Amino acid sequence: MIGDAVDMEIGYTLMTEQAGPRELVGHAVGAEEAGFDFSVTSDHYFPWLRSQGHSPYAWSVLGAVAQATSRLPLMTYVTCPTFRYHPAVVAQKAATVQLLSEGRFRLGLGSGENLNEHVVGRGWPAVDVRHEMLEEAVTIISALFEGGHVTHHGTYYDVDSARLWDLPGTTPPIGIAVSGERSCELAGRLADLLIATEPKAELLTAFDRHGGEGKPRIGQLPVSYDPDRGAAVARAHDQFRWFGGGWKVNSELPHPGSFEGATRFVRPEDVAESIPCGADVDAFVQAARPFADAGFTGLALVQIGGDQQHGFLEWSARKLLPALRETFG
Repeated sequence: MIGDAVDMEIGYTLMTEQAGPRELVGHAVGAEEAGFDFSVTSDHYFPWLRSQGHSPYAWSVLGAVAQATSRLPLMTYVTCPTFRYHPAVVAQKAATVQLLSEGRFRLGLGSGENLNEHVVGRGWPAVDVRHEMLEEAVTIISALFEGGHVTHHGTYYDVDSARLWDLPGTTPPIGIAVSGERSCELAGRLADLLIATEPKAELLTAFDRHGGEGKPRIGQLPVSYDPDRGAAVARAHDQFRWFGGGWKVNSELPHPGSFEGATRFVRPEDVAESIPCGADVDAFVQAARPFADAGFTGLALVQIGGDQQHGFLEWSARKLLPALRETFG
């Protein structure tokens, strides 16, 4: 119920912007061993900032992770099915990962960011158009998941007698990322779960109002673990100062240099006010609380720093996950 804390699963984020593909597979194995309840994977063509330094193809990583793990649920957080990828291709990829993972995959979708989608040279339309494109894409993907041949001639996409020949027994649940009323309406009507990066109860209320009541809702929280709090703050500022810009800004910027320019006046202490840094378990638990209070059923943690994952996973297994489950589980 919105406004009341709920049991909340704790997930781990595979950040393709801060580690290479082989390292990401190792991180997923470590997250499974540490006892995380699920994982999510970003799907980018560029990192937000040059200091992050990576951006491998998320779907190849997911295929490898599906084979390297046996229990950890997987999810895209999120894939844009409207520019770089045609929705018919997204449906095929999702069905394949669901088969490889033996039913552990959820397909998270969103209307995209200029940062990643400009590379195919199709321009970057207004947000209303992007939402219309997303709705049409989800309709195509859902139809292909049902089996049989799909022909579609719409406003933005054409599909000519497409069919998925390898369909999983369990259809991948579809999640839609939300940030306002229109995306909440799409998610409530078309999705099996909600995705959001801000603990805003009004988003969940709108989701419920449009048909989302009783469906899962998954949030995401960046954290910067390090026994040296100063090092944790410096790393968070170096690699994640873009996070506070909000979706309306972040979705429009086209290059890492744009994010660097937009965040040049953000100070380390500004970042530390919004991202828990260091090794104080209570601070991490308090940072997660707004998501539980808003009604989120899952929260994926983002450990900042590609070379900091193993220490974070070990600390999470010993201290953080038990504390989070005692508080929210």
